[in-house]
Amino acid sequence: MTRIARQDTAASPREVWNVLSDGWRYAAWVVGASRIRRVDAAWPDVGSRICHSVGMWPVLFDDYTEVLGRTSERELVLGARVRPFGRAGIRLTIDQTETGSHITMSEHITGGVGCVLPEVVQGELVRPRNQECLRRLAMIAERGTHGEAGE
Repeated sequence: MTRIARQDTAASPREVWNVLSDGWRYAAWVVGASRIRRVDAAWPDVGSRICHSVGMWPVLFDDYTEVLGRTSERELVLGARVRPFGRAGIRLTIDQTETGSHITMSEHITGGVGCVLPEVVQGELVRPRNQECLRRLAMIAERGTHGEAGE
């Protein structure tokens, strides 16, 4: 089952894409990512990876997220691995609105322990996390246009 989160932002699609295309900022908006270890120079081209860690020090799990598809600066399809928990397919889309952008994030668990959980439990775990990811993404993108957060 695919979980969908949505977020409107005053940031333009280009500003949102600028955040997505900077792999070093991944841990700033992806809930659970605690540090970035390496970003391929080709990010966000298909096949490129971000190597990240998940967890809290000293208990960290090293893994990666790979770009599986990309449509211009409007869609990014990712495959994320977070051992020992599982794997997920993620699609982020950016649509222009009159006041900025509408961001959609859909995620489906594709492997690992997460697949064992009942669909309802998966949804309750993933939905709030993804909504927070988009809230953070929007705030970072808006900050590029409107100055420091809180202004």
